[in-house]
Amino acid sequence: MKVTYDKYYQTENLFGEPYTELIEFLANYPKKGKLLDLGCGQGRDALALAQLGYNVTGIDNSKVGIAQMNEIGKTKNLDLVGIVADIYDFEQFDEFEIILLDSMFHFAKKDKKKEVGLIQKIISKVKNGGLVVICIQDTGNKVQILNQAIDFKKQLNRLADKKLKYIFEDKESGHKSETDYRMVIIEK
Repeated sequence: MKVTYDKYYQTENLFGEPYTELIEFLANYPKKGKLLDLGCGQGRDALALAQLGYNVTGIDNSKVGIAQMNEIGKTKNLDLVGIVADIYDFEQFDEFEIILLDSMFHFAKKDKKKEVGLIQKIISKVKNGGLVVICIQDTGNKVQILNQAIDFKKQLNRLADKKLKYIFEDKESGHKSETDYRMVIIEK
């Protein structure tokens, strides 16, 4: 299967640094357990979180991104493993204390049902006391759809609901863009 991001990830560190707010929250979170980064790409978040002491598993369908992340993790001797797989096929959410989904949901008409279903599956299967961390574009009604998907059974405790700015800069072309994002962290 040809994966679009395999082509994009020829540019190392394509998406830049992780959100400061995400790293600050998890740096100060007292339980440094097992963390699952779904759609980890090149490991932007996974590498930083492993450096904070988390035992990180990253899953992505890009062989190129996973290979880059695994190589950096090995070089830095991090507690990190990257797996090439489809995040929608994963089921073992109860093995992790924290599930991270950064920039995974767009809620486009053709994908909305599948994406909402994944959120609900994760929330149903994550252990009690576990965290689900979602970073999403704060455009249109995406945050509203996300909140409805999260609270499908009952309203869950939000440990954070922060506005972020994502700045993308392509050094090669000089292109720079800024996008509003939201980080929602829930505890089951």
